[in-house]
Amino acid sequence: MQNAAQHKTVSDATDQCEIQSIQVKEDYNSHEIIGQSRKMREVFELVSKVSDCDSTILLNGETGTGKGMIARAIHQKSKRRNKPFISINCGAIPENLLESELFGHVRGAFTGATCSKQGKFELADGGTVFLDEIGDMSSDLQVKVLKVLEEGEFEQVGGAKSIHVDVRIIAATHRDLSEEVQKGNFREDLYYRLYVIPLMLPSLRDRKSDIPYLVSHFMELSNQKNGRNVQEVTEDALQRMTNYSWPGNVRELKNMVERMVVLKGNGSITAQDLPVELKSSHRFEPSTTIEISDEGICLNSAVTEFEKALILQSLEKTKWVKNKAAKLLHLNRTTLVEKIKRHHLQPCNA
Repeated sequence: MQNAAQHKTVSDATDQCEIQSIQVKEDYNSHEIIGQSRKMREVFELVSKVSDCDSTILLNGETGTGKGMIARAIHQKSKRRNKPFISINCGAIPENLLESELFGHVRGAFTGATCSKQGKFELADGGTVFLDEIGDMSSDLQVKVLKVLEEGEFEQVGGAKSIHVDVRIIAATHRDLSEEVQKGNFREDLYYRLYVIPLMLPSLRDRKSDIPYLVSHFMELSNQKNGRNVQEVTEDALQRMTNYSWPGNVRELKNMVERMVVLKGNGSITAQDLPVELKSSHRFEPSTTIEISDEGICLNSAVTEFEKALILQSLEKTKWVKNKAAKLLHLNRTTLVEKIKRHHLQPCNA
């Protein structure tokens, strides 16, 4: 089902996008956290509620959904905002180095340790430590993180002295940690210590009504960054972007918009300018979570738009061979032809 905003060009949505960006910037000190969908409003509301406490937060969501940005937003709204925010990706650092990165080491602790080094927990004292992809952490390190959570102390690699710290931990993962616990890959005691305030970030395909605003915002950022003057994305191009499944989520969308702005230079981005994966994509995922505003929704119009989207998908999938499209929809060819005429559907020349 398509949101009404998706039937406009991106330039039409720019004013609303700017208003939302300013509001989010004031609230979260990060103008890239943009969302007007119900799912994102729920995320923003929860961020506001939990920021001023010291409870541990577990962010869950697919890669590219903005877990790092939300973690930083929580820190910036907290009483620890004037203290360090230190982020470390547990899946990007080799296991034999990760312990030293987190807890530091003393001189001579291992070959090459010519001097002592403070770890991230010690450097973040008074602030926030963001442990991204904590599901990739080894069991031995999980025990040490658990000790920090329970006792607020740790020992450096090769050291015997306990170091006390006051940090808030925000953890994030794209994995299902409860499933990892069942498999024996993640410690159950650490899981429950992290699972104080869980926050699930929606994938972009579950918040498609935000795509026009995100596209407008990223287009503006890319124009400024790269000295370009692209003014809009046409309705047809935006429709294809909205129908795309975005496996890389917001990160993929941002990078793709920048690529198109740089290559286009000025004027309008049309369907012809889209990357091949969008031009050739037949993937359409009708939303199962239709949002009903306070003003209500016209059921007949919603059903009509849903039917139109499915017919268009079947036609694109079969290269507009109506017999084959009719079979996909379990319709007679004549019925399909009538519906195509009624919806004024035509092949795209892009």
